[in-house]
Amino acid sequence: MEKWNQTSTDFILLGLLPPNLTGLLLLLLIILVFLLALVGNSAMIHLIRVDPHLQTPMYSLLSQLSLMDLMYISTTVPKMALNFFSGQKGISFLGCGMQSFFFLTMACSEGLLLASMAYDHYVAICRPLHYPTCMSRRMCVQMIIGSWILGSVNSLAHTVYALHIPYCWSRAIDHVFCDVPAMLPLACMDSWVYEYMVFVSTSLFLLLPFLGITASYGRVLLAVYHMRSREGRKKAFTTCSTHLTVVTFYYAPFVYTYLRPRNLHLPAEDKNLAVFYTILTPMLNPIIYSLRNKEVLGAMTRVFGIFSSKKE
Repeated sequence: MEKWNQTSTDFILLGLLPPNLTGLLLLLLIILVFLLALVGNSAMIHLIRVDPHLQTPMYSLLSQLSLMDLMYISTTVPKMALNFFSGQKGISFLGCGMQSFFFLTMACSEGLLLASMAYDHYVAICRPLHYPTCMSRRMCVQMIIGSWILGSVNSLAHTVYALHIPYCWSRAIDHVFCDVPAMLPLACMDSWVYEYMVFVSTSLFLLLPFLGITASYGRVLLAVYHMRSREGRKKAFTTCSTHLTVVTFYYAPFVYTYLRPRNLHLPAEDKNLAVFYTILTPMLNPIIYSLRNKEVLGAMTRVFGIFSSKKE
């Protein structure tokens, strides 16, 4: 256990990378993934903003997903790199609170946004005549704002509680960022009430949206199965499978991490999973949506000139 000044209000992030050449190589790989995520998500946001063919509710929701992924990965990687290169592991009390707040906001908001995207696909495929009404611009904006507000309010409640917990002499968080469940073992109090709150919150922001997504795609797959047009079935299946891939990458590690009892948590396992959903997923999402979407590929051709030579 690392020694820490009992009078200090700062925390230590023990991190994941060893302070040697292996750790440096791993960090350089993480920084490369970080840069790819910045470029990919920024390009997606720019494409959707400037290309008139992508001015639809589905792509407005997708641009918000890219924005959340940008903020998501920027919450953890810069601090991780700074601590490694400086040889310091500390993070200020305020910095820990901000990191926790932004991470939880993005995590909760993204779950709600993915549910909104599933509903959009359901209406587009199962109720196409009602699409202009059910997914109007106003409804799309309300979904986006609602996701941000609900995610922020939930995150603020958890962050304020975590920062008011009385901590013991050790403030060494065995994680790569200030994740609230990783901070609970340091508390000088029984945290079972808060753990129950985490379970309830996780159920509301993960399980309920997931059930909504499952119900939406159950109806969608049934409708696709009964389509007469082979081309229509292929297009609908490609669109849905792309979104389901992103949903799987998002929900699987979160459910496994946050719905397990604390006595079953292993810090090393939690840190490895955190690298997946905070670093790899934000990089993979724009790749998945671009490579399997002809409309996005067409927008890349029109805006950036990519793939244009193949068509000539």
